Amino acid sequence: MEGQNQNLNLNRKIQYTRMVLSDGLIELMKAKPFEKITVKELCERANVNRSTFYTHYEDIYALLRSIEEETLAWERGEMETLLGKWEEGKRATIRSLERLFECFVENRKYLQVLMSEKGSISFQKKFFFVAYQMNDFPAAQSRAAPPFEKEMRFLFVVNGGVGIVQHWLKTGMKESPRAIAEILYDIALSVF
Repeated sequence: MEGQNQNLNLNRKIQYTRMVLSDGLIELMKAKPFEKITVKELCERANVNRSTFYTHYEDIYALLRSIEEETLAWERGEMETLLGKWEEGKRATIRSLERLFECFVENRKYLQVLMSEKGSISFQKKFFFVAYQMNDFPAAQSRAAPPFEKEMRFLFVVNGGVGIVQHWLKTGMKESPRAIAEILYDIALSVF
């Protein structure tokens, strides 16, 4: 029993350290280009020493990859839920989209940076491709069109959706998640 408590405390300490390093990196990325951020200033910001940083990450790029991978895993989970709701009708789909955008609000500290011009273009492309690879929207199959045209329409909707989300994040998320969900749903329906 005592060994389990020690492992639990160790896991919490590891999680906390990784969280403060991730938070610190995102805060620094708000202020300056990623390439100009040093491990030294990140450690000062996160209040950890360099050896602690290197215990968890090979370099600052590894930390950013870790943040991006966690974000993509979260997106995959949300997209799986969304795609399952699409067939259930408009209300269920809009509610799923709304839930996705509520998660954006909850995670805006990270997403406002990762999805902005301060974030990595390669991450943003991966974010886009997660949605694209999960192309299972029944509405995309409803229009009688050649496969190439269906693919182009889907690319248009996904790219436009990412652009709308980027703009929403950049402008302070003034519109509600519900409003963004309804806009995206209506746009997707009109294209498909």
